[in-house]
Amino acid sequence: MGQGQVESAKRVARLMREEGLRGKTKGRFKPCIPKSRHSQLVAENRLDRQFDVDSPVAAWVGDITCIPTREGWLYLAVVIDLQTRQVLGSR
Repeated sequence: MGQGQVESAKRVARLMREEGLRGKTKGRFKPCIPKSRHSQLVAENRLDRQFDVDSPVAAWVGDITCIPTREGWLYLAVVIDLQTRQVLGSR
């Protein structure tokens, strides 16, 4: 199947130590939510979590996620059409 080399865990640990590499442990999940100074919703929740849409009226949903990188945080925003499940735009 693969054509790589088989190495022992001790060898890998020694090579990583020599190169100054360390494994990244998965920490506790911390949601990346911007701090808002008001208690109002940005937009009204018209779908009320009913994501199965059969009407001819367009229903779009969006999401923003934070991605940690070595240079800092990146933010990914996506808009999806619920009827076709296609990504309409991302930034």
